[in-house]
Order: sequence, then structure tokens, then C-alpha cells
Amino acid sequence: MGFRTLIAYKKAFDLSMEFFKISKSFPKEEIYSLTDQIRRSSRSVCINLAEGYRKRTYPKHFYSKLTDADSENSETLGWLEFALACNYISKEVKNNLEIKNIEIGKLLNYMMNNLDRFR
Repeated sequence: MGFRTLIAYKKAFDLSMEFFKISKSFPKEEIYSLTDQIRRSSRSVCINLAEGYRKRTYPKHFYSKLTDADSENSETLGWLEFALACNYISKEVKNNLEIKNIEIGKLLNYMMNNLDRFR
């Protein structure tokens, strides 16, 4: 079983692609700030899962990467708040993305609390 089969990875990847598509409509002056940050943090959730999964036989390292993924997921939510406050997205879009973000956080927390299931 590879990291690509993890539900958390699949959902995080899909959400990251949603952020990529949505952020294309952000103003050009945001390209090196909000646009870049929301893309990077959302992608980092996936990358930390991939890196951690390869080291899952080392529980402390795996757990550390899962907490990194969870932190990046939270950072993404923070950037989402800015996107709404700047009127780059609607409240409806924000709520839809936030629901998916929270679900990914729950999956990551499940993984952190059940490391043995992923060995």
C-alpha cells in the first residue's frame, strides 16, 4: 500500500487542486503572497503525508510528519480566511472548502492516534 491510497492523501490532493484553480482568479498583486501561500500550504499537506508514509516504520518520525501535515492544513484554513476577508471568494465557497479542510484534519488526527494501523 502506497501513500497515494491513503484517504487523507486523496482528499488533501483534491482540495489542493481546488485551491489551485480558485486562486487563479486572485488579483495579480497577490501572486507572491496569498496565492503562493495557500497553494504551498495545501500542497504541503500531501507532501508531508507522502514523506511520512515512507518512514512509517519509525513511529516518532511518522507522527512528526503527520503533525506537520496537520499544521499545514491549519495554515491553509488561515489563508482561506484571508481570501474571504479580501473578497476573493464567496462565503459559500469558503464554507465548502472549510468543510473539506476540517475533514482532512480529522483524518490526520485519526492517523496520529492510530499509527499501528498504517505500518
